[in-house]
Amino acid sequence: MQGKSEAALLALSRSLKIAEDLDEAVNQVALLGMLRTFYFRSGDFRTALLYAQRCRAVSETVDDVAASAQARSILGRSLHLMGDLASARVELEASLDLWSRVRRTTIYLSHELHYPSEVTLARNLWLQGHPLQAEQRAHDIIETATMIDRPAALAVVLGWAASVYLWTGNWDLAEKHIEAIVYHAESNSLGPFIAAGRARRGELAILRGAAQTGVEDLRASLRAIHAVGYETLTTELSISLVHGLNMIGQFAEAMELVDQTISAVAANGDELYLPELLRVRGAVLLKMPQPREDEAKDCLSQSLDLSRRQGARAWELRTAIDLARLEASRGEIGVAAKILRPVFDNFVEGSHTMDLMRAQELLIQLD
Repeated sequence: MQGKSEAALLALSRSLKIAEDLDEAVNQVALLGMLRTFYFRSGDFRTALLYAQRCRAVSETVDDVAASAQARSILGRSLHLMGDLASARVELEASLDLWSRVRRTTIYLSHELHYPSEVTLARNLWLQGHPLQAEQRAHDIIETATMIDRPAALAVVLGWAASVYLWTGNWDLAEKHIEAIVYHAESNSLGPFIAAGRARRGELAILRGAAQTGVEDLRASLRAIHAVGYETLTTELSISLVHGLNMIGQFAEAMELVDQTISAVAANGDELYLPELLRVRGAVLLKMPQPREDEAKDCLSQSLDLSRRQGARAWELRTAIDLARLEASRGEIGVAAKILRPVFDNFVEGSHTMDLMRAQELLIQLD
């Protein structure tokens, strides 16, 4: 709860060595999971994945359902941020199936139980093109987590579930849950979560058009997040800050931040966000006083290709909308429709959600 700590890393590493010397597999699963969390929260997602993979391997050496459930949950969450959505979903769903069989578990193994798997699966479903399923799962896990006396687990659930509501455009529910994050974090002195909740407020302000206020809130919150080393959501928040800077005409700062963030993703491994980063970079290029259309088109084309390789239909739809608009502005109406129509037709639910409504409106204009 104090953020990144070298003392915590030392203690966990020493504990893992003891568990290995004693050949205690369940303790190894717990400690590998905690070490993965240390690096995950520090923003080193590549190292976190290595610990998640070790955790999964050790769990297979012991007949313990809770250990297996925890190991698969940890691996699924790491794969999610690495952009391997299909494999993440397999691990997360397997984890939830295993958790459903657990009758009793020990506090050292997992204080969070199934909650992180549930909320990560909700995000995964949205990205894979199932917005209604994503919202329903987010709603269900928030309801369940609210009934328990585990403030840290609830803060984690609310913090990650907020993404789903921000992405679908359900901003009233997003606001409700963001305020709940801040309330629970402040009430229980959960420092990193306080900063994360306030950052979410900034994201929502930008989406609602209060870009200047949102930019100021996000800047302050990101400074606080960096100070405690709680970097799990830094890339997602930076994308929102770039969007806000673009809205208020701070193009140079927006371009500098998006390029820094793309470089950080390459180093740290949260490649899930790379299609959206490329899309937002294209948006900045197009809004400059002297638009750089060819460079923007290249960014959007890269984003479209990468989102398809990830199986991230939600990112693909956003990029297809932007690329179709660019082609239409150049008089290429047929090309624009050809880009957007097949992506839109892949969705079988969520016609009322923000991006699908935007896509449908554009397709009507293109007909």
